[in-house]
Order: sequence, then C-alpha cells, then structure tokens
Amino acid sequence: MVRRVAVIGAGAAGLASVKCCLDEGLEPTCFESSEDIGGVWHYTDSTDSRRVTVYRSVITNTSKEMSCFSDFPFPEDFPNYLPHSLVLEYLRMYARHFDLLQHVHFQTTVLSVRKRPDFSTSGQWEVVTKTHGVRESHVFDAVMVCTGHYQEPYLPLASFPGIESRFKGQRLHSREYRDVQDFRGKRVLVVGIGNTGGDLSVELSRVAAKVFLSSRSHTWVISRVSDHGFPLDMVSTTRFNSLLEWLLPSALTRRIKFRKFNSWFNHTNYGLASSKSSKFKVIVNEELPFCLLSGTVVLKPNVKEFTESSAVFEDGTTEENIDVVLFATGYNFSFPFLEEPVRSAINDNRSLYNCIFPPQLEKPTLAIIGLIQLTGSIMVGSEMQARWVTGVFAGWNKLPPPRRMMAEVLKRKPPVKRNPSERENLKMSFISYVDKIAACAGVKPSVSRLLLTDPQLGLAIFFGPCSPYQYRLVGRGRWSGARAAILTQRQRSLKPLRTRLLADSSSSSSGWCWMCLLALPAALAAAWLFSKFPQPGWSPRAGPQL
Repeated sequence: MVRRVAVIGAGAAGLASVKCCLDEGLEPTCFESSEDIGGVWHYTDSTDSRRVTVYRSVITNTSKEMSCFSDFPFPEDFPNYLPHSLVLEYLRMYARHFDLLQHVHFQTTVLSVRKRPDFSTSGQWEVVTKTHGVRESHVFDAVMVCTGHYQEPYLPLASFPGIESRFKGQRLHSREYRDVQDFRGKRVLVVGIGNTGGDLSVELSRVAAKVFLSSRSHTWVISRVSDHGFPLDMVSTTRFNSLLEWLLPSALTRRIKFRKFNSWFNHTNYGLASSKSSKFKVIVNEELPFCLLSGTVVLKPNVKEFTESSAVFEDGTTEENIDVVLFATGYNFSFPFLEEPVRSAINDNRSLYNCIFPPQLEKPTLAIIGLIQLTGSIMVGSEMQARWVTGVFAGWNKLPPPRRMMAEVLKRKPPVKRNPSERENLKMSFISYVDKIAACAGVKPSVSRLLLTDPQLGLAIFFGPCSPYQYRLVGRGRWSGARAAILTQRQRSLKPLRTRLLADSSSSSSGWCWMCLLALPAALAAAWLFSKFPQPGWSPRAGPQL
C-alpha cells in the first residue's frame, strides 16, 4: 500500500502533486534543487546554472481563467495574460493556502531513483539525494517526477554546416536569453519560429540593427485577443467547438481554421504558411505580423550553411555581417536520475500509459507528471494527471494489468522524434486529453445530466470555456465553489479591464445566456451524441504552443 510519496520538482506540477497527495491522505516529500518554488516561472538574471527559466518579458499564452488550478482561481484583479512575476505570485499563494511548503526540501538534488530489491512485491523505490554536499538515502512507496520537458536545450549545430568551424560571431540558445541589452545595434539571426522564436524576434527588433527570422515550417500566427476582446482560449476552447471538430471531416476543419487564420492577414503573402500544407504549427503573437510588415523583422527560409560572418539560406540568398545567431530550437527532456532500463524506455510521452505511467513496471508506483504538450494549459493538464495518479496510489482508481497497458502504448507508439520541432505534432487536444484523465479519475462532468438538472450550468459548460473548474463539480475532490466559478468566469476576465467605466458599458453575459437558453434542445441532442460516441483520446492537430 502506498503511503510515502517522493515528488521531484517544486514547479507548478510538483506543487499540484504535493497538494493532491495530501488530499488523498498520502505523505508527500518534495525535493527541489533550487532555493525556491516556481520552476521555470521563477525568473533569474543568471545564466550560469543549468536551471531553465523564462525570459524577462515573457507573457503567458493561456489566460488566467483557463490556466488556474481547478479549486484555486487567480485573483480577479490579475490581468488575463500574466507576466512571470504574477504567475510566481499565484504559485506562492497556492502553496501558502494549502500549506504545501512544509513538505518541500529546497536545495536538494535527486541523484538517483532505483527500484528496491523487493520491488516486484513492494513497489518501493530508493531515492538518493544531496543537500549542501551531504548524501542521503530514502525509501518511498511511490515517486512522482515533476521536472517537465524544459530541461536540456536542443542545439542542432550539426544541421548547420559552418556554425562551429567557420562562423566567428556569437551563438547561443534561447535558454541563455534574458533581455535585449546585449543585442543593441547588432544584426541578429533567430533560428526557429515557435512561440519563443517569434517573441524574441519581436523584442529584439526594437533595439537590434536588423533581425532575421529563419523558419523551415509552415506557421500560422494568431492573436491572444479573440472575438469581442475576450481571451482566445476562452472563446475557442469549448466543448461545443470540440464536438464540431470531431464531427466534421479533418480536411474541412483544417480549411475552416486556415480561413479563420487568414481573415487576420494572408499568411502566404507574408511567407509564413500555405493553406495547401498538411503539416503546420500555430504560434501566438500579436506583434510579429506588424514587424514583418514594417521590415523590422525579415522572414527567411532554413539556413543552408554559415560562413565567417554570413548566413546562406536554402533559397540561395545570403545575409551578410551577422553578429549573433540565436537558436530558439526548443528543449529535450531527460531524467538522468532514473535507473536503466526505465530511463531509456521513455522516448516521449507516448511511451507512457496515458502519458504518465511506464507500462513495463511490475508495480505502477512511478508517474511522470507534466510531460505533455496540449492545445491548452499544461498546468491544468498536470494537475489532472496528479489527481488521477494519487487516486491510483491511494487505491481509489485502478489501472489495467501491465500487459494491457503495454499493448495500448505499443499500438500508438511512433518512431522516436528527438527534435522538439518535429514533436509539434505530438500535441494533444486539451479537452480530449483532460477529459480522458478526468474519466479515469471519476471527476469528468456529465454535460447531458447537467443540461437536464441544472440547465444554466450545463449550457455554460457546453457552450462556454472549458475551464478547470468543470472538473471539480463531481467525484473525489469536489469543490463547493466550482459552480459559482464557472458562472462568473466571464465577469472575472473583464474585472481587470474595468479601470475606466463608460456610460454605455455593458456586459454581453445576458445576451449570451439568452442565446444558450434558445440552444438548449440542440445542446441536449449534441451532448447525448457526444456521450454515445466519445472522442478519441488523442488529437495530432496542432494548436497554440503553450
């Protein structure tokens, strides 16, 4: 029986895991290598350590209502999209509210996690840690690894001939970037057009002599601000939209998406994406189109090779006098503390049962939390994983036999893709994945039942944002404030904007409610259909990289 649980990492996933352990009556011990909580959200100016942190100017891609822990909303006066300082403040509030810090051992590095000799019967692990140079060995009944996938910078120098042997300028990975000061007046080439590459190109364009952005993929650019000024994810991430996407042919949904993307600006004209491409990525950036339009950022194809001071591109063009090459090429994950063969068996999250459990273990007492890429908030997905996992540890939730878990993993396991840009298509639908884990944990809400018993709430859940509070309406861990949080989430998103009230200011909530009431019969039919023919658990369709 599981009682003592080791939690590795005190970022957002680690804190949620500690809290979920406590909710289930388990005894968590969290090991954090740094001096504070927050993980990547704990910003530091230093680039000396191996610790990965966000850059100074970063703003979240997911809004506060769609990114919070399911029983702890962000303060209503916080802006909808948050700088790293407010995310860290929120995590501190969460840790204080649920009294989590007493379970965290800071400046403690986990050196190894190994099976005990009697693992096949006990499921126990030996965890060796080091604190201030002192090694210590512990025995735990289960381990939750919460180190995420922003760990080892991916620097594909071998793919760029001349970058090491001939190029005389500076080269660095985005992990080393903090602000623009060192780039003033320089000609900068940014390699990679993910969310980070787009953000850094825009920021550098304000001080650099010239910024070139090299891309080899078809990339659609969208804005965080959506219909009527609401956050993008509050408008797009709904169960109604998810049902439509599931019902319609993929070619048609792709065509609809491309038309929506191009309604802002024609991506082909800007050299970003073609509607004829079946492989693409989507990034969130309001300023990049204007930078391209104004020439402060110049889009280029993939780099063919480097000379001493220039970059030669695959279309035959050359840009001279390049001072800095900034690789925004993502990260690889690694778990150096795990013993073999467990470590080498985890190629990506599809090597894990439901992206969490290594299926080859005799006992399911090791869980990888947060190794997911979703079209929504990873924080929300990680919390749901932790709720299910701790329920498994506590005996409330059951797993299939190892043979069945292994068969399911092998059925959908692809060739290994270590390049982070190639893993873009490993993204899963936020609603599909979180619903799948919620169903395993017994906390997935029944839309059809709510439409009959509480139509106002049922309509808000079906047509409104699929916010985390939905997963606190039923089952273990039910939160009494969940219903009110769902019905007031639009008002909370408007609250920080009410700094200047106008005479004709009015909320659209009443109109929205009338529309939903008129749609009640259709919603009931759709919910019934949805329950009879559930969605697939995975979606390869790309969404915002969050």
